[in-house]
Amino acid sequence: MADYRPFCAWRPTKEHAAEVAALPYDVMSSLEAREMVKGHPLSFLHVDRAEVDFPVETDIYSDEVYEKAAANLRGLKESGVLVRDAEASYYLYREVMGEHSQVGIVGCASVDEYLSGKIKKHELTVSAKEKDRIRHVDACDANTGVIFLAFRDDEEIKARMDAILSRSEPDTDFTSEDGVRHTVYRVSDPKDVAFFRGAFKKIPALYIADGHHRTASAVRVGEMRRRGKADLTGEEEFSYFLSAAFPASSLKILDYNRVVSDLHGMTDEAFLEKLGESFAVERLPEASGDAEEDLSFAKPKEPHTMSLYLGGAWYRLTAHGDAYDPDDPVSRLDVQILQEKVLTALLDIKDPRTDSRIAFVGGIRGLSELKRRVDGGAKAAFAMYPTSMEDLMAIADAGRIMPPKSTWFEPKLRSGLFIHDLT
Repeated sequence: MADYRPFCAWRPTKEHAAEVAALPYDVMSSLEAREMVKGHPLSFLHVDRAEVDFPVETDIYSDEVYEKAAANLRGLKESGVLVRDAEASYYLYREVMGEHSQVGIVGCASVDEYLSGKIKKHELTVSAKEKDRIRHVDACDANTGVIFLAFRDDEEIKARMDAILSRSEPDTDFTSEDGVRHTVYRVSDPKDVAFFRGAFKKIPALYIADGHHRTASAVRVGEMRRRGKADLTGEEEFSYFLSAAFPASSLKILDYNRVVSDLHGMTDEAFLEKLGESFAVERLPEASGDAEEDLSFAKPKEPHTMSLYLGGAWYRLTAHGDAYDPDDPVSRLDVQILQEKVLTALLDIKDPRTDSRIAFVGGIRGLSELKRRVDGGAKAAFAMYPTSMEDLMAIADAGRIMPPKSTWFEPKLRSGLFIHDLT
């Protein structure tokens, strides 16, 4: 069962929603965040990346940055830009990107269910990143970032969501600068609230799609708040964390690509020859230009194929049958095949989370970004076939871990549309 409950959210007023809403803090660098807030004083990045309000040389992990985040959040509340709903509610959050549409249910997931494994993960976290968000959540006394959850499709939940959407007008509706339309529908009717509370109790598990560091940090703060308290009921706000749960089949996973700075001392020719031990290597035709549409021929079209850009040429790599175990949910992942057979075995990149010789590029940036980086000085790039939701859930169900940066979800959930107070 999933303990997924309604809450009284702080939300931007309709006229301020577009200006407040911001991309998640962890999909940009500090310098990129500084550029994004120029001319946007209400951007939620002033909360989620409060270093933007200090000189560039400021330590982003200093006490003053976390204190500023809390002060900026208070300022949005006190100015009336953010308003708190009086009754505990769920919220339907719909995003439309091109022809793709996804609708999730915003509520609060249980700290205890994360600790017991009912909320399932598929990635490891980095302690420094986790510590940063722990300090941020604790200072703000709130969950400011939405955890992206998924659940196996449920027809009753879908039918009720569709019914609410068909009879309701959104109280938030805007299109962000990247062309994604965001609409929010508050679900406060007691019958609807009771339905979703009961329906989620029948859902056997929730899966973290995106936001492992945000989840772990929210849970740690909940544990911190519990210490030394003898009168706990389990219903305290800090025992729950802000989430948006989506039917798994509605989600769109893009490729998460890799760029490496060197070939570990090998020449291009020697590297291609070594690749032939695990892959069929095929040189592709020359590109007609640098635009994304000119590179579509190089985009992997099926599992167990990937593309390599090296020395100004594109190659298709097709994994040999003995390069993976088709019955093992981790072994058969393309990102795992690349990690094991290429990054570790040939390039000596054993821990991609910490090795400075590798960088990761979300598929939303396209193959043109991979080409640009290699042409600009990196040595090689790998374009991957996207991981599937079924693979993600199979791995989480088995208690296994994917390689880092295995999935890139689009569209991203905007921060600032929902804030969950911990007290």
